[in-house]
Amino acid sequence: MARRPEKKPAAENAELAELAELERVLGHRFKQPDLLTLALTHRSYVYDAVASGATGNLADPSQDNEQLEFMGDAALGLLAAESLCRRFPGSREGELTRLRASVVSRRHLGEVGTRLGLGRWLRLGHTAEKNAGRTNAALFANAVEALIAALYLDGGIVVARRFVEEEVLAGALPEMERAVAGAGVDRHQLSGAVGDHKSALQELLQSTGMGRPQYRLLGESGPDHRRTFRVEVRLENDASSALAEAEGSTKKQAQQAAARLAVVKLRAQAEAPHG
Repeated sequence: MARRPEKKPAAENAELAELAELERVLGHRFKQPDLLTLALTHRSYVYDAVASGATGNLADPSQDNEQLEFMGDAALGLLAAESLCRRFPGSREGELTRLRASVVSRRHLGEVGTRLGLGRWLRLGHTAEKNAGRTNAALFANAVEALIAALYLDGGIVVARRFVEEEVLAGALPEMERAVAGAGVDRHQLSGAVGDHKSALQELLQSTGMGRPQYRLLGESGPDHRRTFRVEVRLENDASSALAEAEGSTKKQAQQAAARLAVVKLRAQAEAPHG
């Protein structure tokens, strides 16, 4: 677990008060407050601590929130699937997959983090601060997943389920219910409308018989705490030119951006007059 540097009592009390406010937002009082602190700790914070000679070890994955993010991603997928099966018992696997993809997408989780105001509580390094880290939806999405894991580890599955139901699923349910009922929402555009452009692209390609999309990492750049990934998407088993290329602060984000551009391109081609 991340060790905190020595602080004056006043500063420590101020931080505890801030975390208590976040606990009220989350609706859970942590028995292990270090879990909450860790869920908010971006790798850049540890990077700066190491660079300044303070406590910390960049090589130790338990110092930042990435392991919690990994665990939270899995927990969110399970809890979202459980809730959707319960709410939409007449839906087939394909439709449930689209619905789940819409609520676990980076864009939707970023919106959840923005609504919760997570930028106020994130522990960021100086570079991340200067690069508007406290308004970065991608960092919010990661933190939401880390918080789900922290809630699960501290309070169990019931606490994590309540958070997912109330904060992640609730806002998207009206649109999903209209889609399932066929009331004015195009099912093939549901995922894209909420932010899962990869699902939207796959459905578009399958509906036109073009095959499946394949994503390839073209390169990455930048320091470890602020990487930029460039990804291309092309048709599987097709050696022709790529459908689109895009960059993102994570591989997932870059893939989503490339998928979005590919959907725009393919739809424009379909709507263009022939000849």
